[in-house]
Formats: sequence, C-alpha cells, structure tokens
Amino acid sequence: MDKNILKTVIADNQAEVPKYKVIPRHFTFEEFGNYVFVGIRRAGKSFLLYQRIQQLLNRGTGWDEMLYINFEDERLTDMTAQDLNLLLEAHLEMYGKQPILFLDEIQNISGWEKFARRMADTKHQVYITGSNANMLSHDIQTTLGGRYIPVDVYPYDFSEFLKANDMDITANSLFSTAIKAEVLRKFNDYFYFGGFPESAKFPAKRDYLTSVYQKIYLGDIATRHAIDNTFALRIMFKKLAESTKQPLSFSRIAHIVSSTGAKVGTNTVINYLEYARDAWLINPVQNIAGKLVDKETVPKYYFTDNGILNLFLLEGNTSLLENMVAINLLRKYGRNDSVYFYNKGIEVDFYIPDDGTAIQVCYSLDNSDGTFEREVKALLKITKVLACNRLLIITLTSEQEIETNGRKIDVIPVWKWLLDPT
Repeated sequence: MDKNILKTVIADNQAEVPKYKVIPRHFTFEEFGNYVFVGIRRAGKSFLLYQRIQQLLNRGTGWDEMLYINFEDERLTDMTAQDLNLLLEAHLEMYGKQPILFLDEIQNISGWEKFARRMADTKHQVYITGSNANMLSHDIQTTLGGRYIPVDVYPYDFSEFLKANDMDITANSLFSTAIKAEVLRKFNDYFYFGGFPESAKFPAKRDYLTSVYQKIYLGDIATRHAIDNTFALRIMFKKLAESTKQPLSFSRIAHIVSSTGAKVGTNTVINYLEYARDAWLINPVQNIAGKLVDKETVPKYYFTDNGILNLFLLEGNTSLLENMVAINLLRKYGRNDSVYFYNKGIEVDFYIPDDGTAIQVCYSLDNSDGTFEREVKALLKITKVLACNRLLIITLTSEQEIETNGRKIDVIPVWKWLLDPT
C-alpha cells in the first residue's frame, strides 16, 4: 500500500468530515472509551463517528490528534490487515503525534480484530464501525478481550427523526394544535418509510429504501455467504414480512419456500435466517413461555426498519405498528434475551422481564369485534403468571386509562409512546 495514497486519504477526510450536518444521536460517549458500533447498513454509524469528531474539534482537539479512515473508500480496495499499521506511520510522518483512531466500516479488512486489540493494548483510543454483526461474534469478542464497548446502532428513533426534520419537540410544545398536527404528519412518514438518516428529508423515499434493501439482500447476505438460490432467499424474506405478527418455525418457513418451487431444507433456512440477523435485516423475538426448543425454533421475526418491511406489504398497517413497537423495545432494552412475547393459553405481544412490562399492540380499540375485551383480558391473565409492574396497550390513535380488577392499564398512541417510551 502506497503511504502517499494514505496521506491523501487522511487529508481529504479532514476536509470533508467537518462539512457534514450531524443530528446528534441519543448516545453519550465515555471520555476514554473504545467503541465498536454495529448495525444495519445506513443506520448512521458513520455519523456517530462524525458526531464525536466534531465534538472534539469544537473542544479544541486538532486533526493532528485524530485520524479518520473509511474503509469503503475505493482507494483502499487493496488494503490488508498488514497495511493497517501504515496508517499510524502516515499520520506520524504528517504530525508526529499518536492519534485517536476512527475506523469506519472496518469489516472490509479481513483480520482487523488483532490490529484493534493491539491498538487498545498500546493505549490508543479507538472508535470502530461495521455493518456485520459477525464482527461481535464470540471469537472476535475473545480476540478483543473486553477492550471495546459494543454499541447497537439503529436508524433514527422518532424524536431523532423529528430533529432531522427541524422539529425540536418538548412536552409543552405538543399543546400547540399546529405543532401536534405537524408531528402527526411526520409520524405518518416515519411509520411507512422508517428512520434511515439519509432519507429523513427525502420527499420520495421508496427508491432509496429499495436500494438499501438490495444492498443488504444481495451484498451483505447473498454475495457474502455465496448463496446461489437468491430466489428462495427473496421468497423467505417476503414470507417473514407477511408473517411479522406470527411465530414461525424453521420447518414451516422451509415448507413455504419449497412450495414455490425453490427447494430448500430446514438447515438451509436456519443458515439464511442467521445471515439475515447478522446483517441486521431481521430480529427474532422468543416466546418467554416456550420450552427451550420452541424458544429457539419458533420465534417471531421483526424487520429493523419499518421502511424496509413496508416494501413487502399491501395494507400492512397492523404489521407495521407491531414492528415499530418491537424495534423500539429492542433499541431500548437490547437485542439479546431482553424482549419476549408470551404465548401459552393467552397471547401477549411483548413482555419485558427487566421492568415487568406487558404490552399489547392494537391498531384500533373499536370493540365491535371484541378487540377491547380480548386485549384487556390477556393483560389481566398474564399478571397471574408473570410479574407485571406496568400494563400497556399501544394503539395508533387511542389514549385512555383503564381501571379494572384492581389493575391499571395505560392506553397510549404509538407516536406519543415513541417520544417517551417509559
């Protein structure tokens, strides 16, 4: 690798990074922490690095003390793990100082983990992003030896989406009829097209979402894992989208996909699902009442962003509502063993063991079909089998407080819950 090329890349990045308009995310950086940011493609991981760099620049830290590299830069295509140390040499020759390292999309460099560990061992401060959850596999975590703090990065939450659209909302501002109407209009956009940062202000988002999905589906999953049967993969994702609210077994998915003529076995489906989870396209949620085998093999699947889910759906409002609640819960509580559903005699959409919250998601509480009674009854029944400190029904628009059988159930519209999901 030509060191002069690296110096050019370093200098070009110094000119470009301060130009980005950054919407500060809801994340507080530890002053001397080393971080690995992971998440779905285009979730805004790079902008977290820009946010931190701009914070440091504003405090008086200069570029002589920072080094930012994006490993998706085509000038670095031939770079290998053995070349990573040349970055330090190039910066040292330019400035004579040990820099804080900002390494963007580093998963493109095979073997990056040992370099990252050595940097931590030699007291460099390091910020790393990557799109592949395999970056945090057990093997890599062992290699990094606990020297880095892993952070899951999702697309914008609703309050971040509003800020990106020049709306800084307070509790008092929502009393304004005009502001509330504008919030609801923006929520409609967020509900159907999701929160990918780059598209937050796009008037037409569908083409952008299709492009992002294609890069994940073909690049992060099919190409990376050498999948030839892309038709089966596409059919599987379509079925997952259509079944967002329902538990699906591996064997059921294999049967459905095979019935289209794209023959796949159960083991192949298991692999495909794992690849999709690693790429952050989908997120399984387990049945807390299920036996071990059922927990692992019959989860529900939710898409990381409503915009991508909506690409597959026609008249899918109820699925989009439940998906939005699921992702916000995963964002708040964590992606692993933190959010569940309950299905054993009764069905409750979500249960959070950490704070004993049970949640039903209901598009409308119109009781003409018994919906109201059914949702309330399920919440009351789950209190008999699990510790429940709070009972919630999240709807599209309804808001009320229900007192029944000595329990309080809060009914709250999803847009308001998203702004204060306590």
